[in-house]
Amino acid sequence: MRNLFVGVAAAALLSTGAMAADLPMEAAPAIVAVPSFSWTGGYVGVQAGYGKDRLGGGAFKPKGALIGGYAGYNFQFDNSPIVIGAETDFNWSDQDDKISFGPLGSVKADVKWAGATRGRVGLAFDRFLAYGAAGVAYSRVKGNAAGITSSRTFTGWTAGGGLEYAFTDSVVGRAEYRYSDYGRRNGVKLTENRVMGGLAIKFGW
Repeated sequence: MRNLFVGVAAAALLSTGAMAADLPMEAAPAIVAVPSFSWTGGYVGVQAGYGKDRLGGGAFKPKGALIGGYAGYNFQFDNSPIVIGAETDFNWSDQDDKISFGPLGSVKADVKWAGATRGRVGLAFDRFLAYGAAGVAYSRVKGNAAGITSSRTFTGWTAGGGLEYAFTDSVVGRAEYRYSDYGRRNGVKLTENRVMGGLAIKFGW
């Protein structure tokens, strides 16, 4: 009787093992790496801000709003936070200043527009980018004295830096500070300090 019981138990175990062997094996779930944000690509944007100039050694201090657009391209090295790029911008300016001489009239300096073409170098922290930029700057100034007007285009250099944040894969905001030395024209020197904010559409190419 005992031998019969052992035989039945052994047969049951063997049968269970065979059934388990016939069951399909489930594959372990694959681990998919989520790619981090890449700054590589072109972009176009709009910007606005405030600038204060010094013209003629500070005799005139034009100040006011700037509004315009910018476009550029960034390249981020593989497996590296380093981002390099190039950018150009152009802005309409509402910066002006006037010196009054009473009954003799007044002299007005009006900055009409300003732009720059710059190289950029930055460090990316996923969707944050801290960058510095420098390049060539240019600006147009119109003067008016006793009803006589004249215009001059200044060309010099600019340097500054800022922060960018990618709200989505294609929308990037920024805030930056820039100093520009537009050089001299006919012995008259023009410099500028400005702060700007912008919003750009990024293209992944």
